[in-house]
Amino acid sequence: MQVELSQEAEEYLEAIYRLQKRDGAAKTNELSQTLHVVPGSITNTIEHLESHSLVTHVPYRGVRLTGEGEKIALSVIRRHRLAERLLTDILKAEWSNVHEDACLLEHAMTPRVVALLEERLGYPKCCPHGNPIPTETGAIKEQTCLALTEATQGESYIVDRIEDEEPENLRILAEKNIKPETQIRITKRDSQQLTLLVEGKEYHLNTGVAANVYVRKAGRHSNAI
Repeated sequence: MQVELSQEAEEYLEAIYRLQKRDGAAKTNELSQTLHVVPGSITNTIEHLESHSLVTHVPYRGVRLTGEGEKIALSVIRRHRLAERLLTDILKAEWSNVHEDACLLEHAMTPRVVALLEERLGYPKCCPHGNPIPTETGAIKEQTCLALTEATQGESYIVDRIEDEEPENLRILAEKNIKPETQIRITKRDSQQLTLLVEGKEYHLNTGVAANVYVRKAGRHSNAI
């Protein structure tokens, strides 16, 4: 029988999926920072999710999704990314300013609404930030890329996706015209900052934000639509 989850629980599963994908597991302190809640609240919700066999929690090693937990997390991510496309493609919102509204919309979308929206949008493969949209069955395919911080200085790359969709990060990137399918090249670097040539203009970007920008070598094909 399918578990009825609150909006809060869905957000936890979504956050755990993202952190697990990046680090192998989600640490409670990272969840606290990601979800902007106090650690005590994290513990209570994790225990609730674990009681429904949606996550496993090993002290000092972190939280991981079970198969069922991952299935639900991908469903939430699917709704979120389609909601972002609704906001940009149909309502003409700025790509860098849709994450928070999509966080609200994702919980109100029924399977029928999701199917109708996907059809209306023309079955997009990715969200406005370049991240792949899971299929109805939970399949998800990402382009093999590397973080901008790992890119070779002097070589040309194409921005593939921006993984961290925090509004402040997106605002910084939008100001520097760093978005999916934009050509970019590192001209100088140090431990704190990259100097970039973006569409012929020079910008500076701190490495913390740059680490969430994933790129592929110029000339490589992307599956993004």
